[in-house]
Amino acid sequence: MKVVLQTFFILLFTVQAYAQKEYAVSGIITDESGLPLPGVNIFAKGSTTGTQTNFDGEYAISVTPGAILSYSFVGYVTEERKIRKSTTISFAMQPDVNAIDEVVVTALGTKRRKDRITTVSQEVRYEQLSQANNPSVVNSLSGKVSGLTIQNQKTTRIVLRGNRSLPNQGKKALIVIDGVVSSEQELSAINPNKINEVNVIKGAQGSALYGSQGANGVIVVQTKNAIIKQPEALSNEAYTKIHENKFKSTILSPLSTFSIDVDKASYSNVRRLINNGQEIPASAVKIEEMVNYFDYDYPQPQNEDPFSINVEQVITPWNKDTRLVKIGLQGKTYENEAIPASNLTFLIDVSGSMNSANKLPLLKSAFTLLVNQLRDKDRVSIVVYAGAAGVVLEPTSGKHKDKILKALNNLSAGGSTAGGEGIELAYKLAAENFNKNGNNRVILATDGDFNVGASSNSDMEDLIVQKRKSGVFLSVLGFGMGNYKDDKLELLANKGNGNHAYIDSMQEAKLIFGKEFGGTLYTIAKDVKIQLEFNPSKVRGYRLIGYENRLLEDEDFVNDAIDAGELGSGHSVTALYEVIPVGVESAYLDPSSELKYTKNTVRENTSDDLLTVKFRYKKPDGDKSIEMVHVAPDAIVSASEDMRFAAAVALFGMQLRASQFYNKTTSKDVVALAKSGRGLDKAGYRAEFIRLVEAVDL
Repeated sequence: MKVVLQTFFILLFTVQAYAQKEYAVSGIITDESGLPLPGVNIFAKGSTTGTQTNFDGEYAISVTPGAILSYSFVGYVTEERKIRKSTTISFAMQPDVNAIDEVVVTALGTKRRKDRITTVSQEVRYEQLSQANNPSVVNSLSGKVSGLTIQNQKTTRIVLRGNRSLPNQGKKALIVIDGVVSSEQELSAINPNKINEVNVIKGAQGSALYGSQGANGVIVVQTKNAIIKQPEALSNEAYTKIHENKFKSTILSPLSTFSIDVDKASYSNVRRLINNGQEIPASAVKIEEMVNYFDYDYPQPQNEDPFSINVEQVITPWNKDTRLVKIGLQGKTYENEAIPASNLTFLIDVSGSMNSANKLPLLKSAFTLLVNQLRDKDRVSIVVYAGAAGVVLEPTSGKHKDKILKALNNLSAGGSTAGGEGIELAYKLAAENFNKNGNNRVILATDGDFNVGASSNSDMEDLIVQKRKSGVFLSVLGFGMGNYKDDKLELLANKGNGNHAYIDSMQEAKLIFGKEFGGTLYTIAKDVKIQLEFNPSKVRGYRLIGYENRLLEDEDFVNDAIDAGELGSGHSVTALYEVIPVGVESAYLDPSSELKYTKNTVRENTSDDLLTVKFRYKKPDGDKSIEMVHVAPDAIVSASEDMRFAAAVALFGMQLRASQFYNKTTSKDVVALAKSGRGLDKAGYRAEFIRLVEAVDL
């Protein structure tokens, strides 16, 4: 009997050990023609474990043996794979013949066919693209968009596979002529000699730009001499205009003062625009946010201060006559268990503008990652707003994740957008449940399209400035495209003592709510300001690269009433200066004017220091700032990998902005510089940046 019991327990422990074991499954997903499919959703059935393929169609996920993985992508048959012994699963997804047809654009003529995939296709006649104003409009898409192929280059024929989901439309693509939704008859009636350009938009992007009517794909036709009436969604994104920093004379402007910025929204937004083949507005490119998207090897602080200070000076990669100076701050990292109890209020936009795959559905998946990391001591409330605002979940312990997830997954979109009312209610709920010894935060998730009640940027600023006095911090998460209001969301985060991120994929959600969970939710220092003084005996002129929307007056540095940026657990901040050494002539710097009452002279016996940098910050619950001072010697070193990579990101941003300072460099120069600074890159974010640069011809 004893032997039997021993055998039984051994078998039981073996089964338990097997059940708890997880396999790391990875692979590459392509379309039927072998092109990588980015954004394929991969979920373990019956669980909340999920991921997405990256830019190269690659993915990785940890699951238990016997789990069933579901692979889904718009316009393709959903595939399932059961995990047995193999840990590598790669395959080509196949078009859904019941939900897909082809839109064929050709120069041969106008007719209808039924010989492809047993569904209705259309052929649109238009002038040879080689004779159009933009001859590469179609060919530029070749090999870059999954589901799109170009056949017979002599006649320029393109085939678009898109989702077909509207029963009242059958299996037809939307037709848009000169910005107006039109019929097949109107298309057929156009004189081919009057057509200037034809463009084709895939189903997923068509949905984002034209709503549900564009879910089947969109044929966009522009005639010659037409006054184009763009659909609102194409021209409804908003960004704060950026006026690029110029070089300043060290003697005339001895101080450079700005607020830190740990936001990363600009990089993920630019990534979205590149991946979708869209034009990148110059004001969408915030170089500081692109540089700060990446981790750098800064040491942890060794004393009671919340961050360490690091300075590096090298020869500027794009201009041998100048120097590049990197200022790096590294915030102290706290393990999740060391973070005080959180009182979180999710404020979720469920208006009609959120009713697309890359908005509310993605939002739910992203917040699921956050909920799964909550501890028993954390509390979560959920407030939603559309035409009005309401509470859908009263404060609930992180112990009851199923209850929180149920409330989250029951949300649906519809109606107008009363953002101001939602903010009022969320802060009210957060204040009622305020934890004096904890972390109190509202997490706003929206596309920023407020249109009911107080909704202007000035209204929002006044509201948030008032609400931040409660001691509740604000995190702002942007979703979607077409009517994304970057300017409004950045303003809310800046004035609400919080941070701003743009979530374009589950990959980004994992970065924000997984890898950087503590930094997203727990502030270790607020109102952090930086002030540099360059040594005029060493530096003739300087310019701060980026941070144009974060500049402060020099006197604001010591004024504790002036708001500045916040630093979260584990966050780092990097600032780059391009400097002109003394003795170097530069067209970027005008000769110093002769002053009547003041001498343009340098103090005698000046040290060999390059610069002195000062930092001021407040504790999260403090009102009086603390100052730190760091002096950097004038020493040029061989560029570290981090410096080379940060410089590559900054240079790419300058090129995208058409800056006057990028010195005729090309995207190839950026790629070479980034590759030399890629380093270990365990998470692959730097490799992804290199792929993005390679996809843009600059």
